[in-house]
Amino acid sequence: MYAVIETGGKQYKVQEGEEIRVEKLDVEEGNEYKFDKVMLISKDGDLKIGKPYLEGAAVDATVVKHDKAKKIIVFKYKPKKDYKKKQGHRQPYTQVKIEKIEG
Repeated sequence: MYAVIETGGKQYKVQEGEEIRVEKLDVEEGNEYKFDKVMLISKDGDLKIGKPYLEGAAVDATVVKHDKAKKIIVFKYKPKKDYKKKQGHRQPYTQVKIEKIEG
C-alpha cells in the first residue's frame, strides 16, 4: 500500500513505516501531523486517483526531528567585471515517519 501526497510544493510517494524528509513543518517534535492533500492511493492493486486530491483521504505521520540539510555553495560571478559573490545555504527540513494511510 502506498500513497502520493503533496506538501511544501512537492509530491512524495510514501508507504507505512517509512521515514521521509519534507519541507519544514510548524509542528513540535514527537507530535502527530496529518497530510490531507493525498493525490493517489494504491491498495492491493486497486488505484484511486484524485482530481487533484482525494476526498476523505489522509496520511498520518509523526514528526521525528527538525534539522538542516548539508550546506551548498552558491557562487556567482561575471567574467572580466571583477564581480564575485560567494554564499552558503542550508535548507531546513522536517523528518517524519508515516504511521497510517487512510482512504
